[in-house]
Amino acid sequence: MKQEEGEEQRKVAIVTGSSSGIGYATSLLLARNRFHTYATMRNIEKSADIQQIANKEILPLQVIQLDVNDDASIRNSIEKVRSENERIDVLVNNAGYGLVGAFEDLSVEEIKSQFETNFFGVIRLTQQVLPIMRKQKSGKIVNVSSGAGRIGFPGMSAYVSSKFALEGLSESMSYELEPFGIKIVIIEPGVIRTNFKKNAVMSKKSLDDSFISPYSSIIQKMDASITSIIEHATPPEEVAKAILHVVTSNNPEVRFPVGNDIIMMLETKKSMSDEDFRKMMMQSIIG
Repeated sequence: MKQEEGEEQRKVAIVTGSSSGIGYATSLLLARNRFHTYATMRNIEKSADIQQIANKEILPLQVIQLDVNDDASIRNSIEKVRSENERIDVLVNNAGYGLVGAFEDLSVEEIKSQFETNFFGVIRLTQQVLPIMRKQKSGKIVNVSSGAGRIGFPGMSAYVSSKFALEGLSESMSYELEPFGIKIVIIEPGVIRTNFKKNAVMSKKSLDDSFISPYSSIIQKMDASITSIIEHATPPEEVAKAILHVVTSNNPEVRFPVGNDIIMMLETKKSMSDEDFRKMMMQSIIG
């Protein structure tokens, strides 16, 4: 979908994890706002829905295969975008998943896999895009973190730590890249009405019928809390709107929480001592 000569130059955006949820909604919204959007996904067989909408609305949206855990896949995808447009204006690092399980029940390999996608996937892709953005002296990189990148939750230590790491990486990068005209923005969704819970990966031990975790009651209470919240959760389209806002702003905020639940929780954490906040979390989540 190379832009034709004489055609008004559209800004070029890459969105990872676009087969569902936040990535799906973001790719469509950016395309509807005249971004030449590359909706990327690991499994291209899941592209039928977004491709059908793009075709029906004649959107400047192109679906391409990209696995954030595969160096060759990343290189090939970025080279395709660069060769077709000679620029990349927006990168939305959204691909990720949640590993559920008490810390003691998780293997090191499971935690490594969580970081491979949620953290090192961002590193791999961003390092491929940065030389292009530096050359053009502009660009916005949006890293989709989570409210769990600011606040810990029981039963999700691997996921939470991957998002804490992403927050630190993003903040540090922002200082390095600002002199080159490149902005970093961290999006921090609360509980979003997506397939996140359905697509979450349970620890292998928890799937073993012969294993009884000493933390099972805590995990069950946490699961019940999330299930209850999801019924009234923020739709992914709201996160997409936040992403559109930051990529079209001249000076976007470095951190952008989305969802009343996480906004209220962050405000509460700010107003309380660490000990009081911990007690509140223990009471409200674990009971």
